[in-house]
Amino acid sequence: MGKTDWKAEAKALKKELKALKAAEPATAAPAKKAKPVSPLAPEHFPELPLIRGVEFAAVEAGVRYQNRKDVMLVRLAPGTAMAGVFTRSTTRSACVRDCQAKIAMKVPTDTGAAIIVNSGNSNAFTGAVGDTSVAAITEGVAAALGMPASRVFSSSTGVIGEPLPHDRILTAIPALQAALREDAIDMAAQAMMTTDTFPKGAAATIEGEGGQINIAGIAKGSGMIAPDMATMLVYIFTDAKIPAATLQKLLSRNTDDTFNSITVDSDTSTSDTLLLAATGQSDAAPLKGATLRAFEAALSDVMLNLAHQVIRDGEGATKFVEVNVTGAASDTDAHKVALAIANSPLVKTAVAGQDPNWGRIVAAIGKSGAEADRDKLSIRFGTILVAEKGWRNPKYREEDGAAYMQRSELVISVDMGLGSGKRKVWTCDLTNRYIEINADYRS
Repeated sequence: MGKTDWKAEAKALKKELKALKAAEPATAAPAKKAKPVSPLAPEHFPELPLIRGVEFAAVEAGVRYQNRKDVMLVRLAPGTAMAGVFTRSTTRSACVRDCQAKIAMKVPTDTGAAIIVNSGNSNAFTGAVGDTSVAAITEGVAAALGMPASRVFSSSTGVIGEPLPHDRILTAIPALQAALREDAIDMAAQAMMTTDTFPKGAAATIEGEGGQINIAGIAKGSGMIAPDMATMLVYIFTDAKIPAATLQKLLSRNTDDTFNSITVDSDTSTSDTLLLAATGQSDAAPLKGATLRAFEAALSDVMLNLAHQVIRDGEGATKFVEVNVTGAASDTDAHKVALAIANSPLVKTAVAGQDPNWGRIVAAIGKSGAEADRDKLSIRFGTILVAEKGWRNPKYREEDGAAYMQRSELVISVDMGLGSGKRKVWTCDLTNRYIEINADYRS
């Protein structure tokens, strides 16, 4: 066979191979792995009481995600009182600024209200375009539900710096309106999720004068969680009869010991929003006296429950950690010490590795900026006295500390020995999974 024949044969074989490949059925893309649920997650979403005067809906709008609900709507009955607390970030989103302005407004007591939330895009750092999106969405909801746009509160969560495709949300409004019902709060919780691995809900019921008073709340939050209010998106509903001014007072003074006492990664979000709505439709009399105090305690319990669930869903978390600081010169100093420990990457990685490295805690106390005296402070893992009087406890055994660190729920206690200041903060460990999630967040 000549040289030319070899070339011709090779060319024919290449052509045949190309034809065979073209005839092969296209190989389906590998299925995306299901998101692992946090090992600290509750067994199931709780059964929440129906709140008279509140309806929920959730639909797929395709804001960023496909084949999942990503927009939720809440309709609140006429006469609903609203209160809110928001992030202190100086780069807060257009939604947050709009909500802050609306919460501050005086409105007729017989007007209704609405909340619309999307996941996948935070509409933060999007300039005037972001403001336009907020106006378009809130006006669209207002027109559909027959209420002023000043009573429509919007929130967005997800990627920062990308224009919000608000036309997709506007297109979904009729479907949202048609789907509104009292018993869909669980779907609303799911529609808010971004890197969350489970929806979060909590509830409480108290006996009022003449009837029951119910509270139900939902939250989203997993990463970018730091104590600078509100650390997440949270919506709490009650049928209590209570004026907006009192509602705001209760919300504000219970925030510090709940949502401002958790941290996953020390990063404050641009979009943090907490809204509390009271429809006034309970059969119970208006809140006052002992009933008001009982209501505040129940509200605080719901807030703390939701805050703890956020920590339990910390990105990549495998440990739920309470940092309990007592004996500080002031409550402010106690808070500084607790946060320094809870936010320390060295402490958090030691916890992840189940290493009872109490030296990391000593270092965190020293950098906190709080008043401290080496010879007066003590450190405990649970009930195990690890160090005191400026040195390791002579009776402490490393194997005891190591055994304690294997638990999924830990308490690190520090007594400063200086005064009566105290504070609790809750955090989680820092694992390889946290890096994986955030390295691939926009992929």
